[in-house]
Amino acid sequence: MAGNGVTLRELRDRPVTDLNGVSDKRAKALAKVDVHSVLDMLCYYPRRYLDRSREATISALPVGEEGMVLIRVTSVSARRTRNRRSLVEVKVEDDTGSLRLIFFNQPWRERQLSVGTEAVVFGKVDQYQGHDQMANPVVDLVGDRTGRIVAVYPQSEAAGLHTWEFDSMAAEALRRVTKGRGFADPVPGEVLDSYRLVGRSDAFRGIHRPASMKEVAEARRRLVFDELLRIQLELVQRKVELEYTTEGLVHNINGELVRAFHGVLRFSLTDAQIRTIDEIGADLFQPRPMHRLLQGDVGSGKTVVAVTAMLAAVQGGHQGALMAPTGVLAEQHHLGVTELLTDLMVPDPTTLLGHRPLKVDLLTGRTSAPERRRITTELSEGRVDLLIGTHALIQEGLEFNSLGVVVIDEQHRFGVEQRAALREKNADGTVPDVLVMTATPIPRTAAMTVYGDLDVSVLDEMPPGRTPITTSWVEEANEEVWQAVRSEVAAGFQAYVVCPLVEESETLEARSAEETFAELSGGPLANLRLGLLHGRVGTAEREDAMSRFRQGDLDVMVATTVIEVGVDVPNATVMVVLDAARFGIAQLHQLRGRVGRGSAASRCILVGEAPTSDSEERLRALVRSTDGFELAEVDLDLRGEGTIMGERQKGRNDLRLASLRRDREWVEVAREVAVHLVGDGTGLVGHPCLADEVALFLGEAESDFLLKS
Repeated sequence: MAGNGVTLRELRDRPVTDLNGVSDKRAKALAKVDVHSVLDMLCYYPRRYLDRSREATISALPVGEEGMVLIRVTSVSARRTRNRRSLVEVKVEDDTGSLRLIFFNQPWRERQLSVGTEAVVFGKVDQYQGHDQMANPVVDLVGDRTGRIVAVYPQSEAAGLHTWEFDSMAAEALRRVTKGRGFADPVPGEVLDSYRLVGRSDAFRGIHRPASMKEVAEARRRLVFDELLRIQLELVQRKVELEYTTEGLVHNINGELVRAFHGVLRFSLTDAQIRTIDEIGADLFQPRPMHRLLQGDVGSGKTVVAVTAMLAAVQGGHQGALMAPTGVLAEQHHLGVTELLTDLMVPDPTTLLGHRPLKVDLLTGRTSAPERRRITTELSEGRVDLLIGTHALIQEGLEFNSLGVVVIDEQHRFGVEQRAALREKNADGTVPDVLVMTATPIPRTAAMTVYGDLDVSVLDEMPPGRTPITTSWVEEANEEVWQAVRSEVAAGFQAYVVCPLVEESETLEARSAEETFAELSGGPLANLRLGLLHGRVGTAEREDAMSRFRQGDLDVMVATTVIEVGVDVPNATVMVVLDAARFGIAQLHQLRGRVGRGSAASRCILVGEAPTSDSEERLRALVRSTDGFELAEVDLDLRGEGTIMGERQKGRNDLRLASLRRDREWVEVAREVAVHLVGDGTGLVGHPCLADEVALFLGEAESDFLLKS
């Protein structure tokens, strides 16, 4: 499909000075906005369009809402305010009315917006002293262009470049390419036809020089697809390489030990657990290693699924390992798993009866030297079936007899290096199956990008018997809040009070745990037994406090986010979160999941004012829903993909147009096409142009960041 057209690499290799009208001086200015080549110029996309056939007018701008309008400057003045801030006032008009623009601390606007200048302004319209005005609007100088659809480009004051200059350079680049060979199109024609995508030449023309807004939409759709496809091709190829170039172990999840485990459970598996176990079981039965992500909301039953996977290895004569990010969480897992597996037996021909109790051990930084030596010996001899621990599991000198299944909890806390270290624990070169878990739900399409080298299973159903958590929001911690805590304690239950900071900060108006502990101990909770838990408390003291709370010797735990993950006290039924607006949705949802873990009705009280509309929406969303996946979608809409991509943002310079929020369906399409093209392990041998583009946009550094997990 590529034909003899101009490839994107050829355009990358052509400096922007090859374009008519781009002098060395202008090239230096373009470099300030990271435009160095002809390709960079073509990928410098308009940020909006002005449809002059449907142009808004000043008289039609709704007060209190954002709007965009083409204006002429009639007067401009500048002065200093009482607090010495600069203020530029610009009066503008069109054929229907007038408007005032106010700019604070932008003195250069006086030079930019001289009388007679035409510009597009975009901002929120308010009324001040009976006049309509915009404060600090976005300004795009459009010159005298009269085309029906005007592309408006991001402008750089530092570079001294305006939208009409970008427009003319993009037009020149398009003219030079289309006059010659045209654009090479590496995507197979049947893919374009199947998803009704325009060709690449039409896409670049439609994004820069559209004849209609329909052309803009079609162009954007194709270019978004291209960006997402390149990423998915890289991810799928990496996944396939792991699967086809490594030797795995075959496990049968339908064995006697797994059946015995499910038989002793005091509850029935949910349909979601059954479906997920079937997905994992199908992976385990393959001779290539499993690489699967298990997403599940707080309390959805991930532990039972994880234990099932590890037992599939044990019943085949292998071992299982579970790695947690903290000692507290590892100990919690050890307690929970040991309780689940009480009385289970495993075959052992060296014993008189041919079996022995299943052996579960714990290895953390706090494990004593003699105990560590015992575990090391028994692990290498195959006498430890399941080992639960922290980073201590990947230390040198620790060898498994035959590691079959690895479970990594709270995936986002570990790097790819730790995953790899566990995979390399078998001396015979076989690679264990890997199941990574997270209790931080992220939208499916985002997961396909963030964890694209993993298959994804989702636990989207809660076990029966769990009482939903009632969440409320109040602006201040009044007597009613503390009465709720006292009432729960009086009824025999326990409570958390969560603060965002350890110490009082002069720059942040947030309560510290220490200050709150002192305040509550001497005030509204004076007659209760309070504990204090934060990151600066010593390990021994922290473990002691948590143990006392777990055993019921403390009524209230005043804590920071150290309790966010893994702390399981079923008797805790109320949580008060102070300065709640300072937390993100995912973190608040995680925190809230520390209550409601028993059968008693539980509640979460969010305290604090919401300083912005986004923070207000976050808090209202938490009051409205306890569904982590629904909240993840809200978070994605409010804050963007940066909240879930983390450091991977550094490897996303290919995403110029695509958004995991707006383009959810195209993430799935790109994934399907990538699997179709490279899922058989042959790579992109038959599509050299496409392979070159993946290498061009996703070099080694970028793909490493992209795949860091």
